[in-house]
Parts: sequence; structure tokens; C-alpha cells
Amino acid sequence: MEKNAKIKRIFKKYKIPIIIGIVILVTFIITLIVILVTKKEEPKKVEDDNNTTQVIDYEEGTEDYFMDNVVEPEETPNTGNDYYDYIDMPLANVDFKELKNKNSQTVGFLKVNNTNVNYPVVQASNNDYYLTHAFNKSYNSAGWVFMDYRNDINDLDANTIIYAHGSLKTTMFGTLKNVVKKDWYTNSKNMTITLLTENATLYWKIFSIFTVPYEVYYLTSNFGTDESHQRFINTMKSRSIYDFGESVGLQDKMLTLSTCYNNELRLVVQAKLVKRVAR
Repeated sequence: MEKNAKIKRIFKKYKIPIIIGIVILVTFIITLIVILVTKKEEPKKVEDDNNTTQVIDYEEGTEDYFMDNVVEPEETPNTGNDYYDYIDMPLANVDFKELKNKNSQTVGFLKVNNTNVNYPVVQASNNDYYLTHAFNKSYNSAGWVFMDYRNDINDLDANTIIYAHGSLKTTMFGTLKNVVKKDWYTNSKNMTITLLTENATLYWKIFSIFTVPYEVYYLTSNFGTDESHQRFINTMKSRSIYDFGESVGLQDKMLTLSTCYNNELRLVVQAKLVKRVAR
């Protein structure tokens, strides 16, 4: 009895502090939940190698399509199949009128030497559509080669970005993985990437090849200051698996090819514009 009375006295003495403690704990938990939800909804931020944080305008879906869902298109011998027919097309035979009749969103034609990357390039109003649509706009998990919706093929940004699925074996950017092989990146014939537009042939010289965990920093298309622009160039060059000996300045236009290397890494090939020839 005496023990129970003692417990009651203690509870009575500390009743208010206990209630206050519970209220504080509940308030803390609710505040923490609100902070986490708010943070999740904030724009993506990334830090470059110099710890400078930058907000990137970037589509969530790009390059994040489930690789296991991407199926290699079946080859149909001697019949029309965009995934295979364009691979062997000589650049001299590229007819933009014909390409645009088939897909009005055609903006270019991309060739990477000693790979199967030899395709028309399209551009939608977002970076999601051509993850799951073919050149003829039919649904296809293999997608197509497309330019970032923020870029302008005629008035080039500081960095023009082109994407395609890389989990395929022979089509889209599947063979772009050749670029990480020493016999590929040490072959001078492979150093020039060709991008045809309706009005010009653009020649780009490779200055960086690397793989990187998923991020959006290398997908920056324009820069607010010369300092951030120069940091970007320095970072991209420092990541390269090989020193190509190419200088890149603030006035140079850059081209970035981006694809999945595996489930954890992205493969990135970057080049600078070295020549433009009117067509």
C-alpha cells in the first residue's frame, strides 16, 4: 500500500512535465515529417567538383526508364525497319525532306564512327516521349535517339545533349559502349562525331569519355556565369578515361551523348564543335 502511494505521489509530481514532454516529442515528429516532404518536392540540386550547388532544369523521366523493360527490336530482313535500316545509310544519302515526312520532329542525323550509331535525331517537347516511342511514333520500349527538349539545333546552346537507350545490343546507343575500349578511343578516325542538320554538317571533336553514377550536372545546357561554365568544362575533362589533348574554351559549343552503361552508371561522350559546313 505504501509503495503504491509513493508511486502515485511521484506520478502526481511529474504528471505535467511528462505531458509536456509527450507534446514536444509529437511536435518534433510532425515537424520532421513536414521538412522531409518539403525537401522531396524541391528542385533537384547537384554539386560540382568545386562544391558549388546549382539548380538544374531537368526532366525526371530522362535516362531513368527501367532498363529491364527495354527490348531489342526484331530485325526483319529485306523489309523496312528503322532500327536497322538507318545503321548502314551513308550520310550522303540522308534526305531531310524524306525524314521529316516520316517524322516532323526530326532535327538531325547523328553518326559515331565504328559504332551502329547512325540515326535520325528527333526532339519532342519533353524528355520522356522518345524513351518509349520509335521514329514513326509507334510505341516501342527501345525508344529512339532524341535531343534534349531545351536545346535548339539551329541556335546551338553551350551544351547540346542527345540521348538514347544503351541497354540494347546493336541498336540505338547500345554500341556506344565501344567508346570505352582502348582500341576505339585511341583510334584517331573515331574522334570526330558528325551531326547533320537540315542546313549544315557539324563536326565535333571528342574531348571526354567517362561513366558516372546517375546525376544531372553534366546535362547542364547553359551557364549563368563564365565561372560556372569554366568549372563545368574543367570537371568534364577531369572525368575523362583518356586525355584527348583537346582544349575547350568558353566560346566552344559542346555536344554531349548520354546513355545507360549499366544499372548503376551512365556513359557520357562529350565533344566540341570544330567545323560547320553549309549544306
